[in-house]
Amino acid sequence: MATKTNHFNISTEFLLVALLTLFIVFPRLALAQTPFYQGKTITIVQGRDPGGTGDMRVRAMLPFLQKYIPGNPTIVSEFMPGGGSRKAANHVYKSARPDGLTIGNLGLGMISSAILGETGVLYDVEKFFYLGSPFSSHHAIFVTRKDAGLSSIEKLRGASGIRIGGQSVAFSTYIEGRLFAYLLGLKEPRFVTGYGGAELDPALIRGEIDARATSADTVVRRNPEWLEKQMVDFHAMIEVPKGEKHSHFAQVPELESFARSEKERKLMVLQRAFRVAGQPFVLPPGTPKDRLEILEEAFRKTYKDPEFHKEYKKFTADDPTPLLPDAHGKTIREIPRDPEVSELFKKLMGAEPLPSR
Repeated sequence: MATKTNHFNISTEFLLVALLTLFIVFPRLALAQTPFYQGKTITIVQGRDPGGTGDMRVRAMLPFLQKYIPGNPTIVSEFMPGGGSRKAANHVYKSARPDGLTIGNLGLGMISSAILGETGVLYDVEKFFYLGSPFSSHHAIFVTRKDAGLSSIEKLRGASGIRIGGQSVAFSTYIEGRLFAYLLGLKEPRFVTGYGGAELDPALIRGEIDARATSADTVVRRNPEWLEKQMVDFHAMIEVPKGEKHSHFAQVPELESFARSEKERKLMVLQRAFRVAGQPFVLPPGTPKDRLEILEEAFRKTYKDPEFHKEYKKFTADDPTPLLPDAHGKTIREIPRDPEVSELFKKLMGAEPLPSR
């Protein structure tokens, strides 16, 4: 009996020593069943004001991201408009801790500003980690209010000082408004900024501005009465990708048809390349690989979830056209860099009067 008891004690001691050694050498084993994100809060820094189409796209994604990130963290939005998303991009790149708890969601101005060498860019666009975009197709449309009396291209060109609304200099809708004005040949247009995304439509109808560039999908979802009551006129559209007609606006001419030169046609190629990059979700450089992989997989699952597609359509009146994390960085690296065209695009992004054609 003594020998048997002795053998049991030695075995027990050996097992305890072995387990203790494992936990000392491999401490993560003790916590392997607790996901990093459990009990945490993720902040999505949006480079825009709340309430616009970009915000609606993010809101459609939130419950699915929470579902697919192991640990089901709380996810909140912080809004940081300014500089066409440059302010938010600078913050995520330079100030946010690279711990996987801060995600940027930025407009195309963040990409164009970096590639075109704009001032105020404190980030390297190729060093972010990209988590994809809920859309890679887009239909921008140029609209004027009906009582402005600008019902045709000829009347647009004949008027002087048309007030075109925008959010901020270099923001996506501001750039598109400038592109429309430039290629349509408007006479001394005035660009009125400082509006939040959701404020531009009421400002148009109230007569504070005469025109704006917007998303065709936003018109259908947010302003169906514009169509039903014929409250506005539609003049031109930027198709991304080119040739993809919008079901409600198939008769509206493509803006490139107004180009007069090869340089102007290349300008439209560059605009479409920026738009294909969509609405980037990014992580700052230095984010740990394991957390990056967790988030990449959660975004992939979200983009592919049929229920997400339904929810996205409820929020935006459009079907998502996701750009997956794997392809996102590649898409940005392949944006054309023609110096002459880039210089013209920079002038259109800025606050100075439009260049002559």
